Amino acid sequence: MQPEHHARTLRVAGYLAGSYPLADSYHLAGLESMAPTLVRRAGAMVEEETGFSGPGEPGVLVIDRLTWVERNLAFFAELLRPVEERLEEHAGQNGSGHRLAGLLMAMETGAVLGLLSRRVLGQYELLLPSDDRADQICLPAPNILEMERKFQLRPGDFRFWVALHEVTHRLQFVGVPWLREYFLGLARTLVSLSTPEDPSRLEILMSRAGQAIKEGRPPVGEAGVLGLMATPGELEHLDRVQALMSLVEGHGHVVMDRIGERHLATWKRMSDLFTRRRHNPRVKALLRLSGLEMKLRQYDEGREFILAVERRAGWSAVDRAWESPETLPTRAEIKAPEAWLARVA
Repeated sequence: MQPEHHARTLRVAGYLAGSYPLADSYHLAGLESMAPTLVRRAGAMVEEETGFSGPGEPGVLVIDRLTWVERNLAFFAELLRPVEERLEEHAGQNGSGHRLAGLLMAMETGAVLGLLSRRVLGQYELLLPSDDRADQICLPAPNILEMERKFQLRPGDFRFWVALHEVTHRLQFVGVPWLREYFLGLARTLVSLSTPEDPSRLEILMSRAGQAIKEGRPPVGEAGVLGLMATPGELEHLDRVQALMSLVEGHGHVVMDRIGERHLATWKRMSDLFTRRRHNPRVKALLRLSGLEMKLRQYDEGREFILAVERRAGWSAVDRAWESPETLPTRAEIKAPEAWLARVA
């Protein structure tokens, strides 16, 4: 990403991310001192629950929202490098078009990251081969502290619950040998499908929105404005990404809840709170425009898939999904678990 576009992305993201007054108070020091112990304890429990294991222990970083944006921006910049290079090649033919495309990409990325930085409670970082950082779990302090205060949650319980979820994701990606590279391959392929020769994204958006209105459907679907602008090839590949992330998120949610139910007195209240939070109409309307509603659906659909498979064939059947890319459920099978069972059984 060009320096001017990088700066613009951070400005847009910073404006939407906002701040939390208590993020720099003594509560921050308490979270920083507590986090490594919580992650270590959660790791042992998740290993026992899932059978996944990983090398050593992850690093733990307690960060602010803008730092979260910057770290994710570095990830996206690496993935988007091929697109940037192709745009550079076409810059001589259409310099103004190249600048406009870069500007739109910067603003779009900043808006998505800024909105998401206000909601994310933790993140296991999927590091790219060019990145020399150790594997780490990041905890955005403003969001954790704000949730604790707003809903009067027990800090020890709530922070451990968040740690459970992120440790589960880490053990999925380090405990299933092929999963990390498979995910990164999907992401790179999705990026590579966006070529400068594609029709105007604005034209695609207007055409699809108009057709949806004529057919009586919402003009903006669960993939948001970005989904409206995607080409057919991108939409097909996006389904593969969605299916994988639904499995990952659903599995993580079930594991987190089961351990939490056994060890946390306030587990049920936290679980119910997050269900209501995901289904808040005002939140869903905002996230639908940005495309982030897909993230919320991953939790619900993935969890329902995991539980349905377990009911029909036991927990060991769930483990079949992690055997190879070929045994992963498709997007359609996430919504029809019996079809996946019939295929892999």
